[in-house]
Amino acid sequence: MLLSGKKINHKGHKGITKVYNIKYKNMYKNYQKHLTKVIDEIKEAGLYKNERIIVSPQGAEIELSTGQKVLNFCANNYLGLSNDPALIEAAKASLDNHGYGMSSVRFICGTTDLHKELEKKIAEFFGTEDTILYAACFDANGGVFEPLLTEEDAIISDSLNHASIIDGVRLCKAQRYRYENADMADLEKQLQLAQNNRFRLIVTDGVFSMDGNVAPLNKIVELAGKYNALVMVDESHSAGVVGKTGRGVTELYNITGKVEIITGTLGKAFGGAIGGFTTGKKEIIEILRQRSRPYLFSNSIPPMVAAAGIKMIEMMTETNVLQDKLHDNAQYFIGCMKKLGFDIKPTRSAICAVMLYDARLSQDFAARLLKEGIYVIGFYFPVVPKGQARIRVQLSAAHEKEHLDKAVKAFSKIGKELGVIK
Repeated sequence: MLLSGKKINHKGHKGITKVYNIKYKNMYKNYQKHLTKVIDEIKEAGLYKNERIIVSPQGAEIELSTGQKVLNFCANNYLGLSNDPALIEAAKASLDNHGYGMSSVRFICGTTDLHKELEKKIAEFFGTEDTILYAACFDANGGVFEPLLTEEDAIISDSLNHASIIDGVRLCKAQRYRYENADMADLEKQLQLAQNNRFRLIVTDGVFSMDGNVAPLNKIVELAGKYNALVMVDESHSAGVVGKTGRGVTELYNITGKVEIITGTLGKAFGGAIGGFTTGKKEIIEILRQRSRPYLFSNSIPPMVAAAGIKMIEMMTETNVLQDKLHDNAQYFIGCMKKLGFDIKPTRSAICAVMLYDARLSQDFAARLLKEGIYVIGFYFPVVPKGQARIRVQLSAAHEKEHLDKAVKAFSKIGKELGVIK
């Protein structure tokens, strides 16, 4: 018998297993060298990502495992709800009456009254017809295209759409068209090219997470009407943030109900835990319940997450205090940074992209800011294109003016030390 190019005798399973183990160890040894080389190359290019460990609840001020207390300017905690007492209390109460986990997918035995109530409240909040919950918005975007479209159809996607949208599109057999970020002339060109397809779906982020700019959704809807297309928007970074009452880009442009599909997350402004959703036309949601693979084959979100989500929607419906404070904080901070001379991407959200362009510079800048008590992260390839490194500052309703002033002062100091500003 030949195995791995060697002749061995039949001496029972034990001997054969030994040879297999030798072969496996040799195989991984070579692959290990390959991985080590790739990791070293990532480090040498200044692209290696280190994780800092937080030992406190999420908030404007957090404590790291080093014992250092810092101001957090890189969380998606836009409304400051991640450690909100009302949401914590709602989650605790659900543990007593609904338990910890569901241990099932929705269509088997994973649906509770809390899941259905949250879906209803999300639809009411966005002015849509129905909602379906997912474990994350990554799953919502990954599971939306394939059940709805075939090779006869077309998806026209913004070039800066989130990775979850890109991956979801890849799972679908529809023809793919891409237009330059928020470029309506290019979108119209792609729509013209797609006119021979049966159905056309335009998909865009509401707020582009690395830049902070808002998609011109009103113009997208106009072009969709002109060329008979459907529209999908991911409101992950815009829900709770954009619009007078935080209902996202559709509210900002007064086009509520004119978009067929909205996806979003409970993991950012909406409490910061986990969970995603797709909300929109009832027939679309019904098909997703029948055929969307991440929904059919993933556990339900825990009841405590659903309970906190219900409370969150109720709070946001009752008052706009948090949204108003967030808008004031963003306007104040971005204005201060521009006055200092920093290169800031145009933004209408709570995201302030401080452009540094060089990957190593972005990491060095962030490391020095941490010493000043300001927690931010440098973003660089492959998260953003090569040569487009930046520090993304994310404002929150949890920030007070003294927090913002301390951050501005630290940016000014380090910016001058590194020659970024004069």
